[in-house]
Amino acid sequence: MPTPTWSQLVLGNELKRMRDERHLTLAEAVSPLLDFTANKLSRLERGQSSVRASDVAQLLDRYSAAEGDRVWALETAKHCKQRGRWSGYRSVYAKHFRMAVDLEADATTICQYQVEMVPGLLQSEAYMRALATDSVPRALDDYIEDAIAAKLARQIVLTRNDAPQIHFVLSESALRRMAGSPEVMREQLGHLARLAKLPAVHIQVLPFRARTQPGEVASSFTMFRIESPGKSGPLEFVYLEDVHDGRYLDDHDSIEAYSNVWARLTGAALDPVESRNLLLRLAAEYV
Repeated sequence: MPTPTWSQLVLGNELKRMRDERHLTLAEAVSPLLDFTANKLSRLERGQSSVRASDVAQLLDRYSAAEGDRVWALETAKHCKQRGRWSGYRSVYAKHFRMAVDLEADATTICQYQVEMVPGLLQSEAYMRALATDSVPRALDDYIEDAIAAKLARQIVLTRNDAPQIHFVLSESALRRMAGSPEVMREQLGHLARLAKLPAVHIQVLPFRARTQPGEVASSFTMFRIESPGKSGPLEFVYLEDVHDGRYLDDHDSIEAYSNVWARLTGAALDPVESRNLLLRLAAEYV
């Protein structure tokens, strides 16, 4: 079952396609509609606002949508509710990261470049715990357990029957940056080597000696591709995160720029077989 985020995004994408096909600006599209502004429509098209079936119906009438498009859009609108989805252990996800969690679940392809630590989808439980206990006061033990449960729940995407193709490029520094004890690092690197054998997981290591542009290797990023049943084609996002916030880029220029960076990183990195051999050698160094 797709997430409500997927429903909002693909519905917004289709509504934008209908507007574009009729050569209407945002202002022109909403001019005859009650309780609609250009800003409201813009947020709806980008999947950034709550969806009401009555609003969607108004737009479908405005665009004289074909019956098939109308049925699909109104049915999709029913699946856009998010009430209660971020309770329990899921409440530990930062608000800016919740869309990324849903994109992981809905994507057909995920490409992630990570600089200084092993990404959450690939972390062993001991590595998670070492990171958490180094950064969270002991008084917040319940939070630590919820955070670990949340990461483990995300990792289901690696092994489910319809798993996306997930490609990782890990800087060598992510493999050498100590978290916890040598035992934790040895286990984590062995865990990576085992995950690299999964059909849906592709891991490459970018060694220190790789010849790359300094600006292109300094910051982590994740790219998502999500198939859409509509006529407007797949959705693509680049996710960038810092300490306090996250950004989602979906404009053509950003997607193209990061796709080019990704191509250069995968070209400079060790191939999957060499990468797995390096993981095993590094694991043996932690004694």
